Amino acid sequence: MDDLLLREHAKNIRHLIIEMITSAKSGHPGGSLSAVEILVSLYFGGVLNYDPKNPSLESRDRFFLSKGHAAPVLYSTLAEAGYFDKSGLDTLRQLNSPFQGHPDMKKLPGIEASTGSLGQGLSISVGCALGLRLKGLKSHVFALLGDGELEEGQVWEAAMAARQFKLDNLTAIIDRNNLQIDGFTEEVMSLEPLADKWRSFGWSVLELSGHDFDQIVPALLNAKKRDDKKPLVIIAHTIKGKGVSFMENICDFHGKAPSEDQAKIAYSELKECDEQ
Repeated sequence: MDDLLLREHAKNIRHLIIEMITSAKSGHPGGSLSAVEILVSLYFGGVLNYDPKNPSLESRDRFFLSKGHAAPVLYSTLAEAGYFDKSGLDTLRQLNSPFQGHPDMKKLPGIEASTGSLGQGLSISVGCALGLRLKGLKSHVFALLGDGELEEGQVWEAAMAARQFKLDNLTAIIDRNNLQIDGFTEEVMSLEPLADKWRSFGWSVLELSGHDFDQIVPALLNAKKRDDKKPLVIIAHTIKGKGVSFMENICDFHGKAPSEDQAKIAYSELKECDEQ
């Protein structure tokens, strides 16, 4: 694992996120920025088995972005990985653009499911993991969920099913940035004790920093090696708006685009961070 290279990918992806949302004057920067290191670890940390030139490779690992409103981080990561050219990213949310406000699997390669209705991604992932097992494939399934999303009952139905079918080829990752559209999760609908909840549903649980490659990459690599007949959930503690000071831990930037002047500040901060 080359930490400097992973950090370079993270910087590039954060820049693309700000650029595309600013151009669109619409989008979800906060939850996109909080998940950058998670997606960089998956796609550039040697975790996922994938081929941008053959997106339908049967033996590929699958990644599902359950929190579909964070589409900018997925689009930017897939472009960085070579699935499509970066030049189209500035058409985000424009009429007839393949870069919709939520991922559409029929419009772009590398997108495993059309997501955005929160609470459904884990169910899709459970079905996929079970289907891969029935086919005798060794592929692993990763799903990224938002913490506010965990207030949806369907998530916990999926959690029960994953344990029932002993899906150790499934790893759920919680982007635990503690904020949702209406405010702090613990004030809107408290999730704690979150780790104990997942354990009570029969899942293996791991908690780590969602911005530390030294923690994330080994955890994801080890997730693929498990044979314990249990699904795994990784609670990744993150900062909403990570990398842009005026967005960090600010609820308003859940779904608000930066102004042109704010974008310039963001680019400057990302550059300064890279130079440190």
